[in-house]
Amino acid sequence: MSLRIYNTLSRALEDFSPLEPGHVRMYVCGMTIYDLCHIGHARMMMAFDVVQRWLKASGLRVTYVRNITDIDDKIIKRALERGITIRQLTDEMIAAMHQDIGLLGIEPPSAEPRATEYVPQMLSLIGQLEGKGLAYRASNGDVNYSVRKFDGYGKLSGKSLDELRAGERVAVLDGKDDPLDFVLWKSAKPEEPPEAKWDSAFGAGRPGWHIECSAMSCATLGETFDIHGGGADLQFPHHENEIAQSEGATGKPLAKFWVHNGFVRVDNEKMSKSLGNFFTIRDVLKQYDAETVRFFIVRAHYRSALNYSDAHLDDARQALKRLYTALSLVTPAEMASIDWTNPYAARFKAAMDEDFGTPEAVAVLFDLASEVNKTRSAALAGLLKALGGCLGILQGDPTAFLQAGAGVNEADIEAQIAARAAAKAAKNFAEADRIRQALLAQGIVLKDSAAGTTWEAAQ
Repeated sequence: MSLRIYNTLSRALEDFSPLEPGHVRMYVCGMTIYDLCHIGHARMMMAFDVVQRWLKASGLRVTYVRNITDIDDKIIKRALERGITIRQLTDEMIAAMHQDIGLLGIEPPSAEPRATEYVPQMLSLIGQLEGKGLAYRASNGDVNYSVRKFDGYGKLSGKSLDELRAGERVAVLDGKDDPLDFVLWKSAKPEEPPEAKWDSAFGAGRPGWHIECSAMSCATLGETFDIHGGGADLQFPHHENEIAQSEGATGKPLAKFWVHNGFVRVDNEKMSKSLGNFFTIRDVLKQYDAETVRFFIVRAHYRSALNYSDAHLDDARQALKRLYTALSLVTPAEMASIDWTNPYAARFKAAMDEDFGTPEAVAVLFDLASEVNKTRSAALAGLLKALGGCLGILQGDPTAFLQAGAGVNEADIEAQIAARAAAKAAKNFAEADRIRQALLAQGIVLKDSAAGTTWEAAQ
């Protein structure tokens, strides 16, 4: 079975093959870097981390570009509030982002361009659009994109110009010929610091948000590439505007596949800084270990909504312990490569090849863990670890992971002791022994006596 990916542009699953045989070029819209990253940001970066991991596991070379927006209204405002330069703020926040997502096992992209490093390319692209009559200089000094002059605007989001016009706001004193138009170059404002301005043929100013990604993706991956990704909230207007800019300038498709991950939700609301219902990665990692957080995110399908709660993270921790318990029972055999003809590996591959189906892939891991529990097979334990590696999990020391939570959840320990007692009563001594060994792997020693079973933490 070949890899199939859901393409937002066609609204359908499509067979995937890279434009250049054996080499995938992927661009993902990254962070506007003025504050610490929250779990919603982690979900986006995790989704495409899994995508690039699976592409590599499938034998493909991947050039993965994830940009950084380091010039923006919010960035300027925050730097002024803190009394530091824009560069000081963005350097600080980029370092914090790298630290936080590194803990979550999110691998660095092949390239991480900063918007401020590509202003000349942005100006060149704006010049091309002006030359084709798709951009115009406004009375307020901005340069805007003329949306109605681009055929096909709305093809990604499914929004027609008539629908957009029904909800449009009147363009008052913003220099736009049409309320649907968007800014390509923002004229400099007197209150903005000098570092937020560039000289250009259009006057002093700075780029609009949308033109940044069009220029950076073209400069790093070419005029047409394989996959363009980002959060579902970027589908409109950001990605729609990228298409208008890039395809308006080159006359070529910007990306073959458009891939969008779902939101993280809290109480049925999208997690966002504007709503104030967000949890930073750092806050969450104060309560939960990084691999549990990663597993919580990875086991949900990337396009589905992800409901955040402590209960869901607790459940993820317990589920991950089941997998590590299997690995603690026998030393996994070292695997130079995965044998994809193995039935478990074949099922895992089929799941991942169907639009990166991590829920089904994780189900295979649990089936495999159950078999390891029964057989104590080092070969199957090695396969479990190797398949987990495709998702960025199960690479730690099993005993250390299990002992990290020992003695924390007494109710869980008592529940396992009760399950063992029930197994013994049913004369299922193999299961009773498995539970004892699993508890021992978690650092819990059982003591049987006539009065019953007690436990204590291993010394």
